[in-house]
Amino acid sequence: MSEVIKIEHLTKDYGNNRGVFDLSFSVNKGEVFGLVGTNGSGKTTIIRHIMGFLKPQSGNVTVLGLDAWQQSCEIKKYVEYIPGEIAFPDLRDGTTFLKNQAELLGKTNLDNIGTLVDRLQLDTSANLKRMSKGMKQKTAIVAAFMADKDILILDEPSTGLDPLMRETFIELLSAEKAKGKTILMSSQMFDELEGVCDRVALLLDGHIVEIADMKKLHNLPYTTYKIEFNSKEQYLHFKTLKFQIVRDQEQYNQVTVNIQHKNINTLFNVLKNYDVKFIAEVTIDLEKHFKSVLSVYKMKQERDKLSASQHAENLQQLSQKLENHQRSDGRANKKTIKKAIKKEKEFFDNERQKIELQEKNDKFFTTHKEKNAHRAAKVDKRAKRRVNNVFQ
Repeated sequence: MSEVIKIEHLTKDYGNNRGVFDLSFSVNKGEVFGLVGTNGSGKTTIIRHIMGFLKPQSGNVTVLGLDAWQQSCEIKKYVEYIPGEIAFPDLRDGTTFLKNQAELLGKTNLDNIGTLVDRLQLDTSANLKRMSKGMKQKTAIVAAFMADKDILILDEPSTGLDPLMRETFIELLSAEKAKGKTILMSSQMFDELEGVCDRVALLLDGHIVEIADMKKLHNLPYTTYKIEFNSKEQYLHFKTLKFQIVRDQEQYNQVTVNIQHKNINTLFNVLKNYDVKFIAEVTIDLEKHFKSVLSVYKMKQERDKLSASQHAENLQQLSQKLENHQRSDGRANKKTIKKAIKKEKEFFDNERQKIELQEKNDKFFTTHKEKNAHRAAKVDKRAKRRVNNVFQ
């Protein structure tokens, strides 16, 4: 596969741990690549570098082999873009704007525009400046898709769309993918990315935690089951068997296990001899996968934190040794001890940076969950209002 977009060791530091730091990844021809993360995680900064709006502090970004900063005008011949913040020109209405866009693109056949407008239920007669966020987003989508360029760069393109329109947008995006377009899009919604992306990068505070391959994620070599036992004794006995336990909830007598497909019958034959309260298959989606990744990452950080504490203690002991040797004028050991102190300090500084990063990373899923709950509440409120209107 040929690389259409390539990012190598990209860094843009805004200070206070904001920006992107030493990022490297590529997007292949015909691939849909997703970026997921909270506000401030670096999604828009990456996209603005690809579009040539920002100059890297270090590293480089290329599109079709062209430097994104130095050759941005040439690149825009092949790229269509939906920004996170949409600002339209001072035109009368959506129809005028789309016709102007068509003229700039040299398009005389406007059938494609009409199809997109109908699918998105867009009222193009509305005043551009007075459009709602959702209407502006629909207009931007029509403008981007009607251009029919080989590369689409989309910064949270479904923001402001209601759930039904979001489904329509995913259908339109899938159609573009089927044409062989190369697409990079950002989002804060896992289900949106999971439905159309080939790969998804999880961003936290300007760092890539992992890039998930959706094909592999949907075709895992194992199945995950949650099992709860009626008695503590049976729960404890099952744990002595050689099954891969990925989660243990002792307070509920529950275990979650990963079973290779070829060994599923073995598991159920074993469970015949146990008093099982329930067993349920756990489906692994993108959100659960990334949550698991962060859980492992958090445990590693905790271990590193303990290690850092131990090294801080070692540093104190070495400093005391040096002080004692200075008092006794033990010059032979001073140099060795100073080297050891320097090494401990370097290690401790690195560990402290890791811990600070993890403390910010922990906020990611909490924030995502709260935002989803807020969105769901708003949708439910609107739905109830419509129902009440029907019966009034």
